[in-house]
Amino acid sequence: MRISDIIEDFIKDLFDEKNEAIEIQRNELAERFNCVPSQINYVIATRFKPSQGYYVESRRGGGGHITIRKVNNTQEDYIMHIINHIDKQLTLNEVDILISDFLTYDIINHKEAKLLKVATSDNVLQLPKEIKDQVRARIFKNMLLNLK
Repeated sequence: MRISDIIEDFIKDLFDEKNEAIEIQRNELAERFNCVPSQINYVIATRFKPSQGYYVESRRGGGGHITIRKVNNTQEDYIMHIINHIDKQLTLNEVDILISDFLTYDIINHKEAKLLKVATSDNVLQLPKEIKDQVRARIFKNMLLNLK
């Protein structure tokens, strides 16, 4: 596992059924994982975005206090929230993270996950790099709309 994955898992483990928000200190987390604070920023910026069901509030000073709130809605609300927050482009890595989150929260089953992954894979989207992520985003959004 990469350090980013380990940090992400640790932060997600801080959430439980009762906690809809957690507070962390950037420097304390960096010290715990023996990494630089910018690594913590990277994980939070890429793994805890609104499109993945999280709201992040960050305060400077004092080690960088961060509050992460989990969006708790129905499955349909969650899917619509994701659709509305997907940019005009979506990378393969972002698709993988979203699918992983969907499986974690029982939004989709393994068969649906496999279909989403295959339909948005680089093997299928043999297009110029400039438009590949745009097409991937449109396919992914449309597939999600049909899951409801």
